[in-house]
Amino acid sequence: MTLLVSWIGVDSHGIASIYIASDSRVSWGSTCAFDQGRKVFGFKSTPDIIGYCGDTLFPSMAIDQAIELADHGLLFSHTNTCEERYNALAGQLQQHLAKYPTEYGVLAGDMFQVLFASRERGDSKVFKCFLLEYRNKSGWKSKEIELPQSSTVIAALGSGKPHFMKNYERYQAGLNNSTSRNVFHCFCDTIFSNADPLCGGAPQLVGLYRKPDSLPKQFGVIRNSCRYLNGMQITESPTFEGVEWRNDLFERCDGRTMLRLQDAQPQPDNLRTST
Repeated sequence: MTLLVSWIGVDSHGIASIYIASDSRVSWGSTCAFDQGRKVFGFKSTPDIIGYCGDTLFPSMAIDQAIELADHGLLFSHTNTCEERYNALAGQLQQHLAKYPTEYGVLAGDMFQVLFASRERGDSKVFKCFLLEYRNKSGWKSKEIELPQSSTVIAALGSGKPHFMKNYERYQAGLNNSTSRNVFHCFCDTIFSNADPLCGGAPQLVGLYRKPDSLPKQFGVIRNSCRYLNGMQITESPTFEGVEWRNDLFERCDGRTMLRLQDAQPQPDNLRTST
């Protein structure tokens, strides 16, 4: 299945950032897995990011197509609010699923959940997050997630959620409690621990910042001296400068050397139990 986690970073001026992270494993039962499945997305023309968990086939196709429509101005207007953009996306997914074959119970995975995080275009201090869910037996559900006033997890989903939340209690008792890096440290430690065999592969990370008119960042992640983007390993490239790189400690890195940038703040994880 998946571990999908979203969190906010808060400073003295309010919410400064919002992130969605996921593992990269697509599973067929407990014995067969593919560790390069994309699960997080960033829009190219609006300040919106998405992550999903549960059934893989339908969300991976439908979300990618919906984002393509949005980036070409065919799904919503750039002047729409966060809620209006979310509603347009949700409506598109609902229309898409209505045409999906029903002979085998609609979804092979029984359900899927979609996190949609967004920033208002007219006020860069206002962030929103919504959860859209579909289950074969009960249909669609939708809700807005209330955002807290401190840096913390706002959603944890998927089969890896119980392991993550138990681990997060331990991390919140540590020195880095209530920081963005603390959540990412816990997220990485959880998936690297193999506590849930349905979660694995490289971390995927996408984020939004408070900076006016800024667009989502799709981060490259460095793990064990290997580069990954959306779960796919990147070995050769003419340039690595088109992506902001972070290692699994959340430190800013040079994509070519894979080392922490000289001016980047060290982010040690003294609680990590996995290797």
